[in-house]
This record gives sequence, structure tokens and C-alpha cells, in this order.
Amino acid sequence: MPDEITPELFARLVELAALELAPDEAEYLRRELNNQLSSIKVMDRISLDPGIQPATHGIPYPPENRPALRPDRLAPSTEREAILAQAPELHDGYIVVPEIPHEELE
Repeated sequence: MPDEITPELFARLVELAALELAPDEAEYLRRELNNQLSSIKVMDRISLDPGIQPATHGIPYPPENRPALRPDRLAPSTEREAILAQAPELHDGYIVVPEIPHEELE
């Protein structure tokens, strides 16, 4: 079975996602994606009773089995300084993140 995700298509996806991958990493991920697609095709061939509803969660969790929601509580972190000390760049107490390049999709 030929790979659905060709090296050219994968290269385009990597470019769109603005990823930097070494050639061996890229080939590994491309193979893994193709393996996942193959597995999905195999599972798609399993016949199911048309009356079975699609699951939105792996295990039914009806309201009567759910614990009651708890109220949200503000709990300031005591680790603020330790977390900020790990940031490569700060501005006015906020972590500066690099701009993510993007392009308009057609």
C-alpha cells in the first residue's frame, strides 16, 4: 500500500506548521502518521450495528454518576518567582514569547 503522506506532502505540512525537524525525525514522523492512517482504515472496515450511537467519550458518564461541580476558587501560585526565573525573557513581569510566523491559507 503506497504511503498517503508522501515526503513532499509531509514537507509542506512541516512548513505550514513552522516546525524545524531533522531529516531522520521528519521521516520517522511521516512513517508514524502513515501507520496511524493505515490503522484507521483497518478499524473503518469493522462492521457496526447502525443503531450504535457515536461516542463522544470512551466511557458513558451519565449525570447521575458524575460528582457535583465544585465552585471555582482563586488560588494564587506560590511558585511565581521560580517559574518566572526559568523564562528566557521577561517584560513588566510577563514572559515574552517569540512571534510565530504564519501565512494566509488559500
